[in-house]
Amino acid sequence: MTTATLPAADRTTDRADSAPQQQWLRLSVADHVCAVPIERVREILQVGRLTTMPRTPAVVRGVMNLRGAVVPVVDLGQRLADRPVVLGRRSCIVVVELAETDEFSAATMGLLVDAVYEVADIALDAVSAVPPLGTPVPMDYLRGILQLERQPVHLLELDRVLAQPELADLISSHAG
Repeated sequence: MTTATLPAADRTTDRADSAPQQQWLRLSVADHVCAVPIERVREILQVGRLTTMPRTPAVVRGVMNLRGAVVPVVDLGQRLADRPVVLGRRSCIVVVELAETDEFSAATMGLLVDAVYEVADIALDAVSAVPPLGTPVPMDYLRGILQLERQPVHLLELDRVLAQPELADLISSHAG
């Protein structure tokens, strides 16, 4: 596996000559352009061997061994648009860190995506609220939307997209 390790530092700046900015990793999934905050990204991996898990829903593509740790891999296309990622030359796994909740400890998960583009500096004042209708991604999975290079970019709320209680319920309902 080839890796590109990314720093996990907060990239928010607040200079007097510009609006506050944050860095987001822009990626493609199910014909949509999405982005995740770079401070949540641990690394980006080529798609390697995934071990499928019996009696799990399609959203859980399998698990991978990441330097001795078992990391679940969620098919982001399946999760956001009910369309699984078709593995191709640009497909990759974005390894992200989830925050600790009352029920679950902090976790590492992989996101299977169609492609990763680049890290984009996004001015926070350019982000629009999620409209109540017309988004191809479920509203509660979004932090906001913006136009970047004449394309809508859906800023993902990772803790909601990968909500551990919800994923656990999906897995247990599928198994039983």
